[in-house]
Amino acid sequence: MKAAYLVLEDGEIFKGISFGSEGEIFGEVVFNTSMSGYQEIMTDPSYAGQVVVMTYPLIGNYGVNAEDTESLKPHLRGFIIRKLCQIPSNFRATQGLDGYLKENRIIGVEGIDTRRLTLHIREKGAMRAVISTQCTDDQELLRKVRLSPRLEDQDLVNEVSTKNAYQWDPDGSKSFNWPSDGFSHQNVSPYRVAVLDYGIKTNILRLLRQHFREVMVFPSESGAEQVMGCHPDGVFLSNGPGDPERVVSGIKLVREILGKIPIFGICLGHQILALGIGAKTYKLKFGHRGANQPVKSIRQKNIEITSQNHSFAVDETTLKSCGYDTEITHVNLNDYTIDGFRVRSHKAFCVQYHPESSPGPHDSRYLFSDFVQLVKDNKQT
Repeated sequence: MKAAYLVLEDGEIFKGISFGSEGEIFGEVVFNTSMSGYQEIMTDPSYAGQVVVMTYPLIGNYGVNAEDTESLKPHLRGFIIRKLCQIPSNFRATQGLDGYLKENRIIGVEGIDTRRLTLHIREKGAMRAVISTQCTDDQELLRKVRLSPRLEDQDLVNEVSTKNAYQWDPDGSKSFNWPSDGFSHQNVSPYRVAVLDYGIKTNILRLLRQHFREVMVFPSESGAEQVMGCHPDGVFLSNGPGDPERVVSGIKLVREILGKIPIFGICLGHQILALGIGAKTYKLKFGHRGANQPVKSIRQKNIEITSQNHSFAVDETTLKSCGYDTEITHVNLNDYTIDGFRVRSHKAFCVQYHPESSPGPHDSRYLFSDFVQLVKDNKQT
C-alpha cells in the first residue's frame, strides 16, 4: 500500500492510500452524492479536469463492466473514496475498480475522511487540488497546486469532443437492444437530428436514436453551415465540461440557427443556449452532482428527481432581460437556480440536468419525446 497526498489550494491536506495508477495530477476537486453509478460517473466526459469525491462510503462493490460506460474511457483526473471494495460481487463484472483505474492511468485514493472533505468543499467551495504518490512535501505540493490552471482557464470541451462528424448507430442495433422505456422500431420518428458533441454521454445518443431515424454527431467547433448542411430537422446541444463561455463556437452557432430549427440542450448545452440569446452564466460555489437532485417542473406542476453534474448556472435576471420571450420551466429545489427554460417564440428549450440519467432516475425522459413533438410541430407549420 502506497501513501497518496491530497493537497487543496487553500492549504488543507489529506493523506490516504493510493489505488489504481500512480503519479501526480492536478484538477478541481468536487463531490458527487450518488450511492451507485460510479462507472458512469468516471466515464462522463463532463468530469474532464476534475477530481471526484464520492460521498457514499463503499465504492467498487459491484465492479466494472464493458456495458455501463458513458464514453470510451474515464475523463476525470482523480477519484477519491472512503473505502475500496477489493472483491466485487456482480455477475456482470469483468474486473475490479482498482484494475480498471490502473488500465486507464487514473489515480485513486482511499482511506480519506470523505465526509470531512465534502463538508470542507461545501463551506469553502470547489477548488484546485493535487493528488501525488510521488511527493511527500506538503509545501511543495501546495506551491504546485497554486500554479496549476483553473477549470475556467482550460479548453476542456475540445479535449473530449469527437474530431470528426459521424452517424451514430444507423441500424439501431445499439439502441434497440437497450431497455427503451416502451419504445420499439415502430415508435421512432422519421426525423434527423444534428448533435453537437461537447462531451456527450452514450446514453443520450441511445435515447436520441430511440426517438429519431438518424442521429448525426458533429465536433464541438462545427459551424452553422456544416451542421445545417446535413439538413437536420432538429439540433441537440450536449452536455460537457468546463466554463460555457469558452465554447465560443457553440454560442455563435446558437445565434445563427435560433428560430430556424428546433433546439434542445442538456447541461452545458443549456448554458450555451442561454449565452447564445444574451443571458449570462456564473459559477456555483460547489456545483450540483448526484443522482438525487429534486427539480420542480413549473409547466407540469410536479417534482422530478434528477441526475445532475454541473459547475455553472444561468443567471435569472439576465435571462429575463435578454430580449427574447423566455419562460423558466424547471427550478432546482435545493437552491432555486434555473434548471430549465424555453425560448417560446424561437422553438428552443433546455434543461440543466440529465434526463437520460445513467446513473439516476428516469423521471425526465419525457423530454426526448417533447423534442420530437417540437420538431413535428415545426415541420407542420
